[in-house]
Amino acid sequence: MELRHLRYFAAVAETRHFGRAAERLHLAQPALSQAVRQLEAELGTPLFVRTTRQVNLTPAGEFLRDEAARILAAIDDSVRGVRRIAEGRQGLLRIAFTGTAAHTQLPRIARAVKRELPGLALEIHADLLTPAQVAGLTEGSLDLGVLRPPTSGDALTVRTIAREPLVLAVAADHRLASEPVVSMVDLRTEDFIVFAGASSVVNDAVLRSCREAGFTPTVAHHAPGTTVMLPLVAADLGVALVPASVRAAPLAGVVFRDVPDAESLDLALAWRTGDDDPALLAVLEVLETAGLFSPADTDAGSTPELDEAVR
Repeated sequence: MELRHLRYFAAVAETRHFGRAAERLHLAQPALSQAVRQLEAELGTPLFVRTTRQVNLTPAGEFLRDEAARILAAIDDSVRGVRRIAEGRQGLLRIAFTGTAAHTQLPRIARAVKRELPGLALEIHADLLTPAQVAGLTEGSLDLGVLRPPTSGDALTVRTIAREPLVLAVAADHRLASEPVVSMVDLRTEDFIVFAGASSVVNDAVLRSCREAGFTPTVAHHAPGTTVMLPLVAADLGVALVPASVRAAPLAGVVFRDVPDAESLDLALAWRTGDDDPALLAVLEVLETAGLFSPADTDAGSTPELDEAVR
């Protein structure tokens, strides 16, 4: 059974008139009549009772009319779905965030995509360190990453979306909590809480900041992420230098203080170079329009663009 024959039948069944159906289909009436006869021959039963005055459906025709409506509607829905996927407006995008970046960038990105591409599902992988993201992007288990450069090689396209300073996280009753601004040299006698793992871009920046100030930090605890690090700080088990975006997830008993002479960190979007996946291209266009790629020195700890994106 040809799909066009089913559409022709449905038009005649609805209008009960070969002439009007042919006009709707932009088809010559003899050609329409021949197509319907071919369909009846294929099915081995008449679908219409034809008289000089009217066209009525046979019981088989009544059954096929309802089935044809269901089948044609499903086909039309499928065609629309395929087109949405081809346009990147439907489907799945797998996106990862470093733990600290998720505080500000996850809601910012997810809301922009939800608003502009409501048919696109996001599979979110939060709290994934940069090396793990690079591996996932390279092997194809991730489509987009929010990570901290640098990354090696040219397999990935990396675009900076923000630059954020390190800030000090201390217990609310710590001696430095009353200081509006803290210098790195003020931390030389402090115990530090750092991120666990040997490949932390944040840890590297903390170490460089301390050495630039003339000391090597004493590490008291290693935390797998900020959800563990901040409670350790609140317990006054040490201080931590964290990206400013962590301020977006405050914890009772922890205060944040600016450290002007600490390093700043870039935050970037990364994807496979040359990836022409429609969903990825559509999301990148949405984020470009939303201003995510605005100047590279944007403070990721501030949220004016986030506020705009969530309206």
